[in-house]
Amino acid sequence: MLHAIATSSQLAQLLAASRRQAGLTQIEAASRIGVSQSRISALETDASALTLTQLLALCGAYGLQLQVLDKHQTVSVPASTVEW
Repeated sequence: MLHAIATSSQLAQLLAASRRQAGLTQIEAASRIGVSQSRISALETDASALTLTQLLALCGAYGLQLQVLDKHQTVSVPASTVEW
């Protein structure tokens, strides 16, 4: 599924939902990327302090792929796309 993220709050919501969909607890997710459970909790509330390294690690742990698209370019978007 494609998600268009425009705010850190939307990213936080996506991270929490993706972790749950991957079947991981906050403790398991934290262990996979080498941070504390409280850090995962904080990022799922406010992702504004998320580092790129942590974002990429979380994407890997949750089975996500990060892509950056030019929002002004016309792109064929699948019907399952979710935009915030």
